Amino acid sequence: MIKMSHVGKITDAELPLFAGDNAYLKDFAVSNDGQAPITAGLFRLEAGEPITYTYTYEEMKLIIDGEFQITDESGETVTARTGDLFYFPKGSVITFTTDTFGLGYFCGQRGADEA
Repeated sequence: MIKMSHVGKITDAELPLFAGDNAYLKDFAVSNDGQAPITAGLFRLEAGEPITYTYTYEEMKLIIDGEFQITDESGETVTARTGDLFYFPKGSVITFTTDTFGLGYFCGQRGADEA
């Protein structure tokens, strides 16, 4: 029998520092498929320095609170607000910044702690 997994409410969890002094990230769930893993979690950015990230995997990100300015390597910038969904293809170089804070739920095709 294969059982589901329930993590519970993650939106109030404390997120560990990921990069710089204002970017936080935590993986909350990881699939059991070692050949094509899927990892889901939260990314939070506070006002301060932008963070530029090169994706080595496919990812979807849903903005669940706050606001980001998200820029790709072509220079296109989108103001991301609650409810906006983004797809970041493997190899994309994305810069995140915010004047206040932004919180995104992500689901990526990677293993645990491979961000």
